[in-house]
Amino acid sequence: MSKESTKDPKEELVDDDDADDDDEEEEAGDDGGAGDASAAKKKKKKKKKKKKKAVNGSSTNNLVKGTPTNKAQGRFLNEGSFTDYYVAHGQTEPPTIPVSNLFKGEDTPSSPLPPFPTGEIQHHPLESNSHRISSEELRHNERLSANLYSKLRHASEVHRQVRHYAQSFIQPGIKLVDMCERLEECNRNLVQEKGLERGIGFPTGCSINHVAAHYTPNCGDNTVLQYDDVMKVDFGTQIDGRIIDCAWTVSFNPRYDPLLEAVKEATNAGIRAAGIDVRLCDVGESVQEVMESYEVELDGKTYPVKCIRNLNGHSIGPYQIHAGKSVPIVKTDDVTKMEEGEIFAIETFGTTGRGYIVEDMECSHYMKNFDCPHIPLRIPRSKKLLAHINNTFGTLAFCRRWLERDDGGSFTVNGAKGKQEKYMGALKNLCDVGIIQPYPPLVDVKGSYTAQYEHTLILRPTCKEILSRGDDF
Repeated sequence: MSKESTKDPKEELVDDDDADDDDEEEEAGDDGGAGDASAAKKKKKKKKKKKKKAVNGSSTNNLVKGTPTNKAQGRFLNEGSFTDYYVAHGQTEPPTIPVSNLFKGEDTPSSPLPPFPTGEIQHHPLESNSHRISSEELRHNERLSANLYSKLRHASEVHRQVRHYAQSFIQPGIKLVDMCERLEECNRNLVQEKGLERGIGFPTGCSINHVAAHYTPNCGDNTVLQYDDVMKVDFGTQIDGRIIDCAWTVSFNPRYDPLLEAVKEATNAGIRAAGIDVRLCDVGESVQEVMESYEVELDGKTYPVKCIRNLNGHSIGPYQIHAGKSVPIVKTDDVTKMEEGEIFAIETFGTTGRGYIVEDMECSHYMKNFDCPHIPLRIPRSKKLLAHINNTFGTLAFCRRWLERDDGGSFTVNGAKGKQEKYMGALKNLCDVGIIQPYPPLVDVKGSYTAQYEHTLILRPTCKEILSRGDDF
């Protein structure tokens, strides 16, 4: 790997000790004290140039940019994708530098760092939106939202770097719990986890085969990823509650390629169809048309790829992963329209099964209901657990594995004394009274295979920006 230094010579500390000595040592006259006094007045003090202060605690002088060399090996990752693409931005391999030390946001306009990368830009569909790209008024409105866009791009770049790193170590034989913990630790480091201010958006989903969503291993689950598995990797990152929700499918056996291709292309079709004033039913129709044009042959039998009709994309709000609008992936009669400024997760699920999921298996995902009213609790353990959830996760999703960490899910909030002991009874009570909502795994029929791809986009006034788009998918 070739490396080049980006050190700016203007920012280096100039050592002018010798020059200072020459300037300050004026030759005194021969007439004793008077001469000394006269010489003292002539002395000139030269201040040393100071180093420029680092942005977010890291000097840009120390960033060493390299050339990506590790080509992505995952199936249906884009040609030319590198798992270490981030070294071109000065990141280490493996990634350890917080992303805010590599790019600047709207809160640090004077920083010499480049701004957070912009996502993929697409025009809004519909003839009624043709004026938007050139409207000066709408461009002005976008400038007013620059701080929001910066936060979303910050979270998106964290997600990109974390998932590219994950693509380098997800291989058959890895324990799913080890995979999740390694990915989540990288996520915490790159986003500089700080409780509700910034951190992980929701638990890492690693649903396998007929399990479509909402599975992450609980403590004691020793499931190992196999060569013939089809795994959906779904995780999120948040900055000030602005969540980036993005997912892709991992497989190693080429026989599943048509399934992955169908879902990936269907997701891209949904993204192209989305836009201001677009009806949600039209997005679903576009997805279904592409998805169901594929079929996959397994063990001599041909299966049509079906949309999982009761799984949807969704709008995203601050600290609210499901903000009210659902984006169908089949044709429906929902004429609700997408609106300017909204953020959506466009996600599609394809299956070789029946195309309908149900809840099953042991639950790992939980989330406090967003509009939950005050409900009096009688059990002290329930009160204690709810206080911990409010302080650590708020209305963001969490999992049992996080509750059992030494930091209880956030070292910033709890230090090393956040681990929850004997909490299952209290958690069940919080679910029973309606404060906490459990989200069990969602499964199709056993023996079937499911796949998922997902991106987060924002409907800006002049265009739509696919925030989570990367060179991988």
